[in-house]
Amino acid sequence: MELAGFLGSAMLWVKAAHIIFVIFLMAGLFMLPRFFVYHHQCAVGSDEDAKWIDRERRLLRIILDPSLTIVWILGLALAFNGNYWSEPWFLAKLLLVIGLSGYHGWMAGYAKKLAKGQRPMSEKALRMLNEVPGVAAAVIVILVVVRPF
Repeated sequence: MELAGFLGSAMLWVKAAHIIFVIFLMAGLFMLPRFFVYHHQCAVGSDEDAKWIDRERRLLRIILDPSLTIVWILGLALAFNGNYWSEPWFLAKLLLVIGLSGYHGWMAGYAKKLAKGQRPMSEKALRMLNEVPGVAAAVIVILVVVRPF
């Protein structure tokens, strides 16, 4: 099976790797806000507080940051390979991915605030924010699979 683009026969492997790292990224994007909710429930400076700080830091460093980087690299390779830059479905997807990347950055910043003992948001607001990646993922999958426009 010969595939078009500069990736050639590697394209399916690149696509598979992209999907795998999207799954890792989404798992982390679902976990971290939940960690924040539990972290809010412990006393600042306590042993439990220190454990949550470490958990959040490791989730970011070991899963979220590398996954986001790899998703972007592989996704851009696929976009250039397929020359999708003028496709409306792709541009909408790209906008959502940029939004999720910003959400990741916001969460990294919020983890730093929690590590400093700050609690600027309520648990309820954090629970609501936990829905962001799920909604974005559903729309992204529809855009990529159905390509409605």
